[in-house]
Formats: sequence, C-alpha cells, structure tokens
Amino acid sequence: MLITFIGGGNMATALVSGLVNPPRAHLKIRVCDPSESARDHLEKTFGVPTFNDSADAIEGADVIVLAVKPQTMPAVLDRLRGRINEDQMILSIAAGITIDSIRLELGPQQAVIRSMPNTPALVGHGITGIVAGEHCTTRHLQQAEEILAAAGEVVWLDDESLMDAVTAISGTGPAYFFLLTEALSAAARDLGLPAETSDRLASITCFGAGAMLASSPGEAEELRLRVTSPGGTTQAAMVVLEDGRFRDLVFRAAKAACKRSRELAIK
Repeated sequence: MLITFIGGGNMATALVSGLVNPPRAHLKIRVCDPSESARDHLEKTFGVPTFNDSADAIEGADVIVLAVKPQTMPAVLDRLRGRINEDQMILSIAAGITIDSIRLELGPQQAVIRSMPNTPALVGHGITGIVAGEHCTTRHLQQAEEILAAAGEVVWLDDESLMDAVTAISGTGPAYFFLLTEALSAAARDLGLPAETSDRLASITCFGAGAMLASSPGEAEELRLRVTSPGGTTQAAMVVLEDGRFRDLVFRAAKAACKRSRELAIK
C-alpha cells in the first residue's frame, strides 16, 4: 500500500513514525508539505520521500491522507480536484470537515473516510474515531484502520454527526487533562512544595491514574470510589469539586468544543 500524506504537521508525523516501523514497515510512505524545513526533517528522521507539489505526491497512491488544518482544506481540495481517481481512498484527519464537503470538491463517487485522532498519538497512545463514506469498500476500511492503528486505538462510528462529539472528547480532551495537571501543580506550590516537586507530583500522579484507567475502561467511577474513603482527605476534596459544579463545567467545555467543530465544517 502506498500512502501519501498531504501536510506534515504533528499528527501526520505521529502516524508516519508508527508506519515506518515494524510491523508496518512494508508500507510505502510519501509526504507533501510546503515547508522545506518540514520536508528535510521528515526525510532525515524517517527516510521517506517528500514533495512540494501535491499533484506529484498523489500519483499512484492507494490512500491520500489529508493532514491539514481545517482552514486550509478548501485550498488543498481545489489543488487536488480532477487529479484523484475513484480507486484512491481519501482519509481526512481534519477537525470538522465533513465527508460530503470533500466529495463535493473531489467527486460524488469518491471513497472518503473521516477520522479524528488525538495528540497522544505522538507517543503511540492515541485513540481515533473513524466514520466511512458510502462508497468505501471493506478494503478501504481495512486500509484506514491499518494506518490509524499505528498511533493507538481505533473506534468506528456509524453516524458521522457524532464525529463532532468525538472531537470534543478525545480530540480536545488531552487539553482538559493538561489543564488539570497545571492546576494540581499550582495548588502544590500554594501549599508550599518546591516548583520541581510540584510539577513531578502532579504529572506522575495524572500519568499513573490514566494508566490505571486505561487497563480498566469504563470503571472511572469505581476507581474514584476506591480512593475516596468516607471522612478522608479525598472525600473532602470531592465535596469541593461537586459544590463547584466540576462536572457541569467539563460538560459545558465539551459542548463548546463540539459546537466549534461543527462551525469549522466547509460551508
């Protein structure tokens, strides 16, 4: 399988990193990026051929991965229009960009898969939501999963309208996690701990808690209850968070991210 990445940003780099190593080293990778420095970095780090012109990069490709910012997608699609055949599958990782908006530019029969990976893909622990367009075959689904699994887990959806929710939870979610870590570190400083110790306590605590949850999906409540002894320190903290409507705040943040994802769609 020959895969062409249009765009060489962080997410594309994460995927390329996973694809050039076993057990996927048999795959052929190309990257098209307008930045000369980005192309040099990709060539030196991963040994992949790079291109400045997307028309040259997509020639003969089985899969074309659109790894560009939503705001630049119209220009990218305009450049690709008329140069892609229906046997080539389009895999988009751009937030908010719908399957129909891509097919409107590239052709109504075009096989398009939309996905939403997240930044932990950079360390091989990402999770990606995927939904396939109506003209995708079983082969296209297998190709998409093989590519995206290089950076972590893959979750398939049947309803594209749910991709905005995926964006709000897993796509944006790492920022919520990082903000919580920042807040814990700041609280540690206020309580008198040295800055380096505060940062280490906060980051490793969050990392460890995340590792526990990753091994027990769906058991966040149970794990929380195990830590929360009646009348103990954790319960005292939980009372403050509940009184401050912590859950509602997270819900409103996720709704705002979901709304913005819809707004990013090409009109």
